Amino acid sequence: MKLFQTLLNRRRFLQSSAAVGASAGAVTAGITGLTGLTLVEQARAQTPRGETVVTKNVCAQCPARCGIDVYTTDGSVHAIYGDTGNPIANGKLCPKGHLGSYFLYDPDRFKGPMKRTNPNKGRDEDPGFVPISWDEALDTVAERLNDLRRRGESHRFSMFYGRGWGASDAGMQGTFGQLYGTPNAAIGHSSMCADGSKKAKHATDGNNSYNSYDYRNTNYLLIIGASFLEAFRPYNNVMQMWGHMRSKSPKTRVTTVDVRMNPTMAASDRALYIKPGTDGAFALAIAHVILTEGLWDRDFVGDFTNPNLQFVAGRRVSPSVFNEKWVHGLADWWNEEVKDRTPEWAESVTSIKAADIRRTAVEFGSTRPAVALFERGATGHSNGTYNGMAIHSLNALVGSLFAEGGLGYQMGPSYGSLPADADDYLDDYARNGAWREQPRIDMKGTERWPMVGNMMQECAPNHLAGDPYKLDTAMFFYTNPIWSAPNPQVWEEALKDVFVIDTSPFPGETAMYADIVLPDSTYLERLQDIPTYPFEGWPMAALRVPAVEPIHDTKMYGDVIIELGKRIEGPTADYYRELDNIENVVRHLAAGFADDPGDNGVNDFETWREKGVWYKKPYQWRQIRGEFYEWDGQRYARQMSEEEVQQQLLKTPSGKFEFRSGYLEEHADYIEREMGIPRARAGLVQWVEPVHTGGDGDLHFVTPKTPLHAEGRGANIPHNIAIHQPIVGGRNTVYLEVHPQTAKERGIRNGDRVRITSDLGSIEAECRYVASHRADTLVLPFEYGHWAQGRWAKDRGPGNSSEITANVSDPISGLASYYTGKVRLERA
Repeated sequence: MKLFQTLLNRRRFLQSSAAVGASAGAVTAGITGLTGLTLVEQARAQTPRGETVVTKNVCAQCPARCGIDVYTTDGSVHAIYGDTGNPIANGKLCPKGHLGSYFLYDPDRFKGPMKRTNPNKGRDEDPGFVPISWDEALDTVAERLNDLRRRGESHRFSMFYGRGWGASDAGMQGTFGQLYGTPNAAIGHSSMCADGSKKAKHATDGNNSYNSYDYRNTNYLLIIGASFLEAFRPYNNVMQMWGHMRSKSPKTRVTTVDVRMNPTMAASDRALYIKPGTDGAFALAIAHVILTEGLWDRDFVGDFTNPNLQFVAGRRVSPSVFNEKWVHGLADWWNEEVKDRTPEWAESVTSIKAADIRRTAVEFGSTRPAVALFERGATGHSNGTYNGMAIHSLNALVGSLFAEGGLGYQMGPSYGSLPADADDYLDDYARNGAWREQPRIDMKGTERWPMVGNMMQECAPNHLAGDPYKLDTAMFFYTNPIWSAPNPQVWEEALKDVFVIDTSPFPGETAMYADIVLPDSTYLERLQDIPTYPFEGWPMAALRVPAVEPIHDTKMYGDVIIELGKRIEGPTADYYRELDNIENVVRHLAAGFADDPGDNGVNDFETWREKGVWYKKPYQWRQIRGEFYEWDGQRYARQMSEEEVQQQLLKTPSGKFEFRSGYLEEHADYIEREMGIPRARAGLVQWVEPVHTGGDGDLHFVTPKTPLHAEGRGANIPHNIAIHQPIVGGRNTVYLEVHPQTAKERGIRNGDRVRITSDLGSIEAECRYVASHRADTLVLPFEYGHWAQGRWAKDRGPGNSSEITANVSDPISGLASYYTGKVRLERA
């Protein structure tokens, strides 16, 4: 306070001195011997900058979908804050949420549609892009697609996408594929993201989705390979909930299991280091203790017919003496798998001490409500689905499914119908054309990959082999597989003879192979709907409102699809003329809110635009002491029947949580063929040894995302670059994090340039000692290694970790095994 008064008094003194000097100019002008005194002009108020407009939008720096308020003055965006009316953001943002203007004003952005003039493609080839009009660009693409359709080869056109936001962008691709006639619209990047966790839940509780969580009421979190405080969705809200959980009474206790020290482990009550790929063994041992100690939730799981009976290690039980309630196959699971999975056994597999496993199990099993959550750290291996099933089984044992403080699944918004029904515009070719007999280029749904959702990583090698056929034309939205796919060198070769259409606003690696660039607008320039990713379960949909008109000659991706559709021969064009444009589409979606107004009063397009979000609380269903209830408008009062539970919540063949999965048993022959698991055991939640890639590599190699990872585009944001890896002092690069003992054994000093080698090749990086990691595990955060993407990203930092990551996948989920590779390390 004294400092403030001193500065204030000094300021007033100087102002007074200036005023006196100005009024006595003649006197001061005649004084000699005084230097440094000058007359000042009369003070004036700052010229108003103009009207400031605040628009509602949704951040696109990660999948969290936080609502944002965007401040624009005189047509320029100058500030972004969390929207106080958005339940995910709650007026807050994570560090990267404020960086949207970097995207908008990136000087390396594509300024408009372009065509390639250099027929040669490669890293060192200049595409020779020249600007063209939107009409020429869209006409060129449409003529190519129409020609394929005339020849009966429309299946050779594929649409690839990464982050889809809603019905008004990626959600339009499937309809386009049906009307045009291709099975390859669209192939998502989920097989290179997190399909392992979704498939694990599909196999056990019947929901092929991510979970929603009631963190506010959780009393125990068991976090396994999830990078909870770095990259778990929705990240901004997760940090807010962490503060609540760790300060409420009772305080939420947290045990974190991972292969490296990260912010989550550092902030947890217990940190357990696990050998990569052995997460399922740990979870089975936790289950073993919960059962032998009698800690399972009897209301949800069931109980013995005789209270004197119990689960005893190594001893079988008769299924007839256990009455199951909302689970299926528990006694069978115990007999065939869990009875021998003691903590001592798990210690030999995972390297976690048996005493720590037992202590964790007792805590988790005796605390209600408790949640076990996981992500790619546990599922990014050849055994990923079985690992995830074992972890998710813990949620069933403690009765957390659909319970207060537990986990559920996300409900969708009450959207209205589109302006036209696509089924009314299918011509004979769309209904009966030969394209319908063709498999997808990724072979999803065939004997090769019968259970997967997507297999984007297989498309390039399949194209090169001509199996099942060669692609002719490929369109990319929000994905850059030439950089992000495992073994992306194959994509570099594959796309040399494919007509490539790229829609990114930025010059990424895939864009450098483009024949036509149809640049998307950035998220601050788009109008589009944003249904929430799994959050708290109740339905929610935000709206992106353009903060400014596109500053370059760009179009929102949904409008590109509509304009392209208008150019396709036949009734397809009539359908897209009915849609007209994305604003018309969004207005029709919003019409559904009239019959189901949001809690904040949103009931049409205008109120949606004003508020930025529609939502309806609470979650519709709740499991209470082993019974399921539906919300009646005031409380969870209407008890659900078993049939309703199966239809709405536990969507398995049995209508229960399945420790012996009926879904996996349907594919038992495939599982036996691909994984060597006997048919009779294929459906069991079980321990399966991981198969590590990397030849003679002796160190595990993991490539986690950091909090500043901005959906693969963070490497070209200067502010991001400066603080990307703060724990080890990273500025302007990303260091390879190495345990000191591991480095010294190889003669590597802190700061040395090192070479990381797998059976695919080598990349280089700068070593940084991190004593808090496992000694057998190298950590290289995923962000840099670009040879394109913009002036700040190009050639910065270490090599691209994807280039030494083998393209192998979990046979069940199809998830690429990013975390299962082994490498060698040496001084460069």
